[in-house]
Amino acid sequence: MNGTPFPESYWLASAERPVFRKLDGTVTVDTAVIGAGIAGITTAYLLAKEGKNVALVTAGRIMNGTTGHTTAKVTAQHGLIYDEYIRDFGEERAGLFYRASMDGLSFIRRTIEEHQIDCGFSEEDAVVYTNVQNQVSKLEDEFKAYARLGIPGSYSESIPLPVPAIASVKMTGQAQFHPIPYLSHLIREFVRLGGQVYEETTVETVEEGTPSKLISTNGYEVICQDVVSCSHFPVYESGFYYARLHPESSYVIAVASPKPYPGGMYINAENPTRSIRAVHYREEELLLVGGESHKTGQGVPTMEHYEALERFARESFGAAEMRYRWSALDFETLDKLPYIGRSTRKHPRSYVATGFRKWGMTSGTVAALVLTDLIMARDNPYAELFDPSRFEAGPSVKTFIKENANVAKEFVKGKLEWMSTKPEELGPDQGALVRLHGRKVGAYRARTANSICSMPPVPIWVARWNGTTVTGHGIVPATDPGSTAGERLSKGRLSSL
Repeated sequence: MNGTPFPESYWLASAERPVFRKLDGTVTVDTAVIGAGIAGITTAYLLAKEGKNVALVTAGRIMNGTTGHTTAKVTAQHGLIYDEYIRDFGEERAGLFYRASMDGLSFIRRTIEEHQIDCGFSEEDAVVYTNVQNQVSKLEDEFKAYARLGIPGSYSESIPLPVPAIASVKMTGQAQFHPIPYLSHLIREFVRLGGQVYEETTVETVEEGTPSKLISTNGYEVICQDVVSCSHFPVYESGFYYARLHPESSYVIAVASPKPYPGGMYINAENPTRSIRAVHYREEELLLVGGESHKTGQGVPTMEHYEALERFARESFGAAEMRYRWSALDFETLDKLPYIGRSTRKHPRSYVATGFRKWGMTSGTVAALVLTDLIMARDNPYAELFDPSRFEAGPSVKTFIKENANVAKEFVKGKLEWMSTKPEELGPDQGALVRLHGRKVGAYRARTANSICSMPPVPIWVARWNGTTVTGHGIVPATDPGSTAGERLSKGRLSSL
């Protein structure tokens, strides 16, 4: 594989982020927001503008999760979704989802213009295309759904990319940007308004009540009237979210392409997924190719996904060098609508935002707008649509919950265990995800003891989690809490800290 041997997000590598201290004492605020991605940062910023005293708490660095590992499309076109929404929810609710997404896009555009944020924002058309005959009718139905909902767009039998396509549906008036400078500006404004930010602070428990208490792993507390969970899995014990969400992994590469890019944002309708857009930020021009989605923990070894994307970029665009590569972890709800609102009816001052289905730039912003209105006791036209308590579970949903609950519990257990497990706690011939310098790494302790790098005198090796063997000669930190374990391997090439 050409280019970078280890995963690195273009977004995080190309822009600076402010740094904040850990929580080192107990604080009392009006509202605590857990998670510093686009949903958490925007929610905290909006509440601070309303005069609320807000603390923003995150387990690692700000923007280091899915927000820092996105494709950064700001769009209401979330694949082929509107025909399905009309069939499942009716035209009114399908139209509400479109308008909510466009409100999110409008907020981002307006904020960038108002604050003159240099973040590569550009208006682009969003296009779903296919080169498979059995998908054509689905695109035709989607375009009919656009017409019924009044969505501006068009249907074509081609696309202006050097990629085979026999049908496409275009949604006009969409956008793309660089999320890191945009959110860095918001978080600086949040601090200017009196907001508090605590990085490297893992919330272990939330005691819901009046007030609620967030208890961190180091024993310090954040005491608040309202608590908002903007992490993947809500931290609350109530709500059964472990059985109502499932994770998916996907991959992105950034390549230098010799062919001129005609503009637009593209995604295909069939599998394997191919998502395509260009990056124009300051002096850099790159092509982003994403896809290879699969259920987390399943599928082929991670490197094969990157290699498939690289092969597609080379064959389609003549790309000769891969500059960056990274992965993301996203969650999907039972009905493909995000959960945004009060976590449960039992705890009306506990809120949640999750389940964005790889479209978090728009949906995360929508979440912030909805949550701010709820906390400020204002009506919001989209609150009912996204209400996490919206289900009257039918037989299929009940079966899904029953079958998925144990798997999801184990996933949550694994996601939480790495936060407190240290490398030196591993037994001989034991591998696990562990926390090192506030970051997740895949580690393995061999049967024999040899000191490595600056680690304690125990042999810690990186493990290939998505393969069948343990490989490595050093310990290499993963890019973010959402990275797929084992992706630091590159044909056996590893680097020590």
